[in-house]
Amino acid sequence: MSIGLWLTFLMAAFLISISPGAGAISTMNSGIRHGVKASLPTIMGLQLGYAVQILVVAVGLGALLTSSALAFLTIKWVGIAYLLWLGVQKWRSTDALHVTGSHSLTARQQFCQSALVNLTNPKATVFLVALFPQFLSSYNASSYALQLCVMGATLILADVVVMFCYAALASQFKGWVNSPVRMQRMNRFFGSFFIVAALMLALYKKS
Repeated sequence: MSIGLWLTFLMAAFLISISPGAGAISTMNSGIRHGVKASLPTIMGLQLGYAVQILVVAVGLGALLTSSALAFLTIKWVGIAYLLWLGVQKWRSTDALHVTGSHSLTARQQFCQSALVNLTNPKATVFLVALFPQFLSSYNASSYALQLCVMGATLILADVVVMFCYAALASQFKGWVNSPVRMQRMNRFFGSFFIVAALMLALYKKS
């Protein structure tokens, strides 16, 4: 993977993490209940679930590569269509995050609960299946594993940074993240990025 391609993927990784979802909600709840520093178990639990999802998708795509080039190409285009659909859904979304600050959890409970959030999130699997093929610069077996390791590490690093920022935001501005109007603006902002990214990927592959 070239530096230029990796930087593009890094931007995509941050976009994925910043876009509000189940992980953001878990982290914000933890930030409100426990504070930023005490949200570490929640954030690390999310990364465990994320890492398992990445591994499962990487192994599955690797098996597909060895069996059918046409099937892999089909997944790439379905992935582009999914990114476009996701952008439209984000643009149309009007929901707030509904962060609450009810009861406290132990560090172990935070870790296990947040790990399950990502482990049981089918949207994460679908998104990774759509994302990875767009950034693979070489499909031979020797470089495939290295590329996936780099992309997996990049996704997790970006998510850790973003989740800490979300925890800090929630601990200081609970009313802001619960506002439907502000969250609608945020969803539209990131939805637009998903749509543009899908179109750029489609045009790039055509050329």
